[in-house]
Amino acid sequence: MTLKRPAILSFSGHDPSGGAGVQADIETFVSHHCHAVSIITALTEQDTLNVKKLFPQTPDNIINQATTLLADIPVKVIKIGLLGHPDTALAVHRILKQHPHIPVIFDPVLAAGGGTDLSGDGLISAINELLLPYTTVLTPNSEEARRLTGLTDLTECGLKLLEKGCKYVLITGSHETTPEVSNQLFHGGRSVETYSWNRLPYSYHGSGCTLAASIAALLAQGLDISDAISEAQEYTWNSLSAAYQSGKGQHNPNRFFWVDDE
Repeated sequence: MTLKRPAILSFSGHDPSGGAGVQADIETFVSHHCHAVSIITALTEQDTLNVKKLFPQTPDNIINQATTLLADIPVKVIKIGLLGHPDTALAVHRILKQHPHIPVIFDPVLAAGGGTDLSGDGLISAINELLLPYTTVLTPNSEEARRLTGLTDLTECGLKLLEKGCKYVLITGSHETTPEVSNQLFHGGRSVETYSWNRLPYSYHGSGCTLAASIAALLAQGLDISDAISEAQEYTWNSLSAAYQSGKGQHNPNRFFWVDDE
């Protein structure tokens, strides 16, 4: 029996608690019947409460692993998560430059769910200059959108991120204080759609990873970008609504909720 599962490459950090990072990406890809391949950008010391320490991997190791992998496996989509260091962004940039035909979904992880800052001015500059011009869909939360642009108004943030080279920008609103969660999509120099979702009661570990990975997987399965963005939000909301708590901190998305429903 031969399974035709599109391959997706994740550049992401390792979360020992299993809720976010590369493990979240792999769970999401597999849930969408895709084949997951991965490059670890950083090891972390963390639990379900917060990130305590970051251990970035060397740029040479990242480049060598990705080069070997991409020479063998026909990757359909690249998904980027935690980078943690400007040199890591430069390494990923070199890979993207060599494979400009592969769509890129980028979740710009700048802080942990528990609040620890995982970036600095150098990394934010590297993201803006090196990675956003190669990004097909950028999925920042509202706080990340403001940090990347230096602006306050989210519509202005979205338009500015398009100017930096992103083809699509989906700014998520879970960090805002609105009764519902509003996610705003930008494309073609304008705001094109706002999606509203019922606000769920908990704080979640790996929700952003889940959303970006779902968009990547749906694109790999052949959906157009608009449909992938829409369906990925539904998948993520369902994962969060079925979330469970494994430790003392945030809840984990149940990315296989559909198995439990069967």
